[in-house]
Amino acid sequence: MRLSLLPSLLLSFLLFSLLQMPTFATKKSYIVYLGAHSHGPEPTSVDLDRVTNSHYDFLGSFLGSNEKAKDAMFYSYNKNLNGFAAILEEEEAAEIAKHPNVISVFLNKGRKLHTTRSWHFLDLEKNGVIQPNSIWKKARFGEDTIIGNLDTGVWPESKSFSDEGMGLVPSKWRGTCQDETKNAVTCNRKLIGARYFNKGYAAHAGPLNSSFNSARDHEGHGSHTLSTAGGSLVYGASVFGYGNGTAKGGSPGARVAAYKVCWPQVNNGGCFDADIMAAFDAAIHDGVDVLSVSLGGDASDYFTDGLAIGSFHAVKRGIVVVSSAGNDGPKDASVSNVSPWMITVGASTIDREFTNYVALGNRKHLKGMSLSTKGLPSNKFYPVTSSLDAKAANASAQDAILCKPGTLNPKKVKGKILVCLRGENPRVEKGQQAALAGAVGFILANDMQSGNELIADPHVLPASHVNFSDGAAAFNYIDSTKNPMAYLTRVRTQLGIKPAPFMASFSSKGPNTITPEILKPDITAPGVNIIAAYSESIGPTDQTFDKRRIPFNAQSGTSMSCPHISGIVGLLKTLHPDWSPAAIKSAIMTSARTRDDNMEPLLNSSNLKATPFSYGAGHVRPNRAMDPGLVYDSTVNDYLNFLCAIGYNETQLQIFSQKPYKCPKSFSLTGFNYPSITVPNLSGSVTISRTVKNVGTPGTYTASVKAPPGISVAVKPNKLEFREYGEEKSFRLTLKAKGRRVAEDYVFGRLTWSDGQHYVRSSIVVKA
Repeated sequence: MRLSLLPSLLLSFLLFSLLQMPTFATKKSYIVYLGAHSHGPEPTSVDLDRVTNSHYDFLGSFLGSNEKAKDAMFYSYNKNLNGFAAILEEEEAAEIAKHPNVISVFLNKGRKLHTTRSWHFLDLEKNGVIQPNSIWKKARFGEDTIIGNLDTGVWPESKSFSDEGMGLVPSKWRGTCQDETKNAVTCNRKLIGARYFNKGYAAHAGPLNSSFNSARDHEGHGSHTLSTAGGSLVYGASVFGYGNGTAKGGSPGARVAAYKVCWPQVNNGGCFDADIMAAFDAAIHDGVDVLSVSLGGDASDYFTDGLAIGSFHAVKRGIVVVSSAGNDGPKDASVSNVSPWMITVGASTIDREFTNYVALGNRKHLKGMSLSTKGLPSNKFYPVTSSLDAKAANASAQDAILCKPGTLNPKKVKGKILVCLRGENPRVEKGQQAALAGAVGFILANDMQSGNELIADPHVLPASHVNFSDGAAAFNYIDSTKNPMAYLTRVRTQLGIKPAPFMASFSSKGPNTITPEILKPDITAPGVNIIAAYSESIGPTDQTFDKRRIPFNAQSGTSMSCPHISGIVGLLKTLHPDWSPAAIKSAIMTSARTRDDNMEPLLNSSNLKATPFSYGAGHVRPNRAMDPGLVYDSTVNDYLNFLCAIGYNETQLQIFSQKPYKCPKSFSLTGFNYPSITVPNLSGSVTISRTVKNVGTPGTYTASVKAPPGISVAVKPNKLEFREYGEEKSFRLTLKAKGRRVAEDYVFGRLTWSDGQHYVRSSIVVKA
């Protein structure tokens, strides 16, 4: 052989050798989830060993031997969860995921302890760390602001009302803990007041026994809302282990006071205007700075509305009143608490879900939500039936599909997973009816109105709440299959959900039926699956059948979004004690955003673009609200002018305001200085006048407009120069319909004033 051939032969040999060498795929740690166990809640050591060996056998069938499985596996979940964690190649994990007994396979991602989330979502903290630019730090956590709450009372033993580390009660406080029962409410330096008001309720329901003479919360609603607004830090808070983290209110350094005006635990209960107004009267006298009012009814004339009247008197004294928009959505014109001196709050989601899955026998997997503590009795598929097919002989189809009490035939339900439709009766009651009829599990399917909105409820049996399209898929599968089967996975907490926020379907919407020229709601805030303190006098479902007791609960409603804003108001009160209630409202509204965490326009629960009738100015941004640049301020006299413009006479207004007053000769609603702009009946053109006050540094603001479709908008002047703090400037906005093709329904736009640092936004709502 010639020496010159050696290099080429050597190269060929090396290439051949490399081709014969095995390739090493990257391995990662995965979790293989197999659902629940068959051994029950108290397994023996034999049971545990059997489960672990079954995991080795299962994984070994993919890896080639049980020895390889033992080497790969580093956790066998053999007590409550059923599954294992192992080091696997991506291809191996993909093959395992295809197995019919596998619920899910997912990467073992690194995680940290999180808070109860909504304040993280609002950027007051990041992963439990409070940033230097957080309003929490700058406003000293709402230190010594006093937040009052009109609701169902308070559970004083909750750690959310602990006064550890708090100083003396502010000297201005004149309130008390009023309680004449054996199980009294005791005040401290955190919970500085507790009163009850039941005479209006007694007038409706008849004589009450002495147990009603107490501010103690027996429903949970009041404790939840009060702690959301101003609760202290509580580490390790969760609901049955879900959402584990630190519970806290928006103003955790604030003092709080409970005013019990609602009595819903017996027949004919409710929150009566006489009691509400008495509570307002007392709270104003006691010295509160903020009043949070998560209650309401149909919108009514301002002078026949106890909340409107009480809140006007509170605002006169510089108290900010925050109220819930109502839970009658997605119906248009359903918003309540519409007086312009209140802040009215809609509800939207956050980026956390309590997720589980429905596995159907046709291999479809439906994503749902729940806070069920139980898993199915054993790790297998169960027969599944619709409540319509399980109808009792004497029940109507309309009632049976909703799983109303007495509408199910236990013989057709026992041992099965039952599917019910959402609507009319409470969600948790439907689950209870399923359990009473013998169901092993429960699927709650949204109706069309509820769309994609899912609520995590603490059901009494294994349950999953699925959206409208997935619910339709479940019903179709049942109807088209001879022996339909299904399985429910256990619940786990998921963070970073997108898109978020989106509007809750239950959140009441505009337009305002009393004064269409005032856009309501004003703002939206987190109101879905919110974890906060609860009463240990009642179960987490708020139903008499529920004997469980927990210190924290997840609830949904505009009742939950309202105290988020109340807590933020508490921070602004501490940071800017000289700001009026109107200035605080303006700061919250004009700094809001109308995009989600995908930077897309806010959606409703049907995945359609939401409008200001759902979100008002947008989703609250607390850190922006503390430095809004400009505010639209109003005085008590401005509110009297407003009332005069809509038809109230001077005599009424003098009595209402308890001071001399004369209606201005030429005042109209186009000149009422509200932070949003609404024209419900544009004919030709109209000119709106507004005044803004500088609450930032000197600067020049330039106007930009996103005009509503079919409407031209001109701003004069389009530049405003401010040389000092507190300086005011006025401008005019002229809106004109463009020809005959303008839409007959409402259209929406936006006005923004900016100096390059601040963006002062106002929704524009027009109907031509």
